[in-house]
Amino acid sequence: MLEHQTIEWKESWHDEYLEWICGYANAYGGTLYIGKNDDGDIVGISDKDSRKLLEVIPNKITDTMGIVADVNLIYEGGLQYIEIIVEKYPALISYHGKYFYRSGSTMRTITGKELDKALLKAQGRTWDGMPVLKLKVEDLKQEAIELFKEKAVRRGRLTLEETRVEDSILLDNLHLFDEDGYLIRAAMLAFYKDPEKWVTGAYVKIGYFDHSDADLRYQDEVHGPLIEQVDKTVDLVYTKYMKALITYEGIQRVEQFMFHQDAFREILLNAIVHKDYSACNPIQISVYEDKIYIWNDGEMPEGLDSTEKLFMKHSSKPYNPKLANVFFMSGMIEAWGRGFDKIKEACARYDGPLPEYNISKSGVMVLCKACDRYLELLSSGKENNNSVSEIKNETSFETSMKQVLKPKDYKKLEPIIEKLAAQETISIQEVMELTKKSRTTAWRYMQILIECNAVEASGNTNNVSYKRSK
Repeated sequence: MLEHQTIEWKESWHDEYLEWICGYANAYGGTLYIGKNDDGDIVGISDKDSRKLLEVIPNKITDTMGIVADVNLIYEGGLQYIEIIVEKYPALISYHGKYFYRSGSTMRTITGKELDKALLKAQGRTWDGMPVLKLKVEDLKQEAIELFKEKAVRRGRLTLEETRVEDSILLDNLHLFDEDGYLIRAAMLAFYKDPEKWVTGAYVKIGYFDHSDADLRYQDEVHGPLIEQVDKTVDLVYTKYMKALITYEGIQRVEQFMFHQDAFREILLNAIVHKDYSACNPIQISVYEDKIYIWNDGEMPEGLDSTEKLFMKHSSKPYNPKLANVFFMSGMIEAWGRGFDKIKEACARYDGPLPEYNISKSGVMVLCKACDRYLELLSSGKENNNSVSEIKNETSFETSMKQVLKPKDYKKLEPIIEKLAAQETISIQEVMELTKKSRTTAWRYMQILIECNAVEASGNTNNVSYKRSK
């Protein structure tokens, strides 16, 4: 028999071995042999020592840790040794105020955040299930709750009748109260207007990088209830940070993004429900010309430690199960680990590569590479000197507009901005044709650009034109 994670040999007894017993109880259980050398050969103990240890060891284990272990005297080959069998305990065990854990062939002390997790796990609790004592139902953002209801009904997770109840009943049905009637952290994160009041880093940070990691061009942060952050982040990334390369199939305008939006959304949702919010770090999205990185300070379920395993069939074990249930009931995520199938399906629609996962103690980093079609268009656009008739590559005017306009404004003004990027002036009639809006609405659209000093108006009311500002 070889010495390994659950077996240890010692020639004689020392009280420090109580730490090993504590570590076995907190890990997977194990057996400690007294009277064997490092090779597992029996060296034996004296009759005097055996009688004393059979009495002392069980008492010390019970007195210092409050647990019971089997202590047996075994005879073999004319020699005797002691066998101490320790079971795995469901509750975390301490020895002199410290918590030990057997990992591989070493014994280590559990401290800090790891200890907090272990204590919660031993109690059958999770971080997102702990109460927030001063939070009341009326403190939650009503618009966030209404957004949840709308999504839940649209996806068929709840009926309209089930949403037409008091907020307290809805939250109770979502299991967002603890046994003492307090709202839990999952409710605060999902629906409170400013979750950072309780949890630093409960937001998303986005940055656009040019040629290197040090070349940050512009950045944004998305704050507020998590249930609102998802759509806001996706809209912001795909209107301000992504280049939609444009081609035409006949007269049909076709947009090509580097990475499918549905896949990006699933990766973002995974980051939200698997993030370790106690670490106080925001989700970070780094956008480059031909790739995206998405990082969160979180963990994947044990055993899912590679890209290959994540895209195989696996059960759903979110790091924050209470929060994940809110997103499941909203229809934004699946319950059976289907999120990775959806990522795979979305990538296949672009004929693009699957995202690459780097899972470590420092968090989960996801690399999303641009699909081949996008790279071909990008290269073609550069070779043709950004010819607008063949391909739309982002100009300095478009970039500046993305930085100064709100995402919703940029989205509705995008055809106008594209036109002004290609030519200096545009008439009100052209604006009406591009947007398919009335003269009044077209005029209102152009007022947005005037107010941010992007264009200057000239001419009379009936024949107004706009020139791009220098």
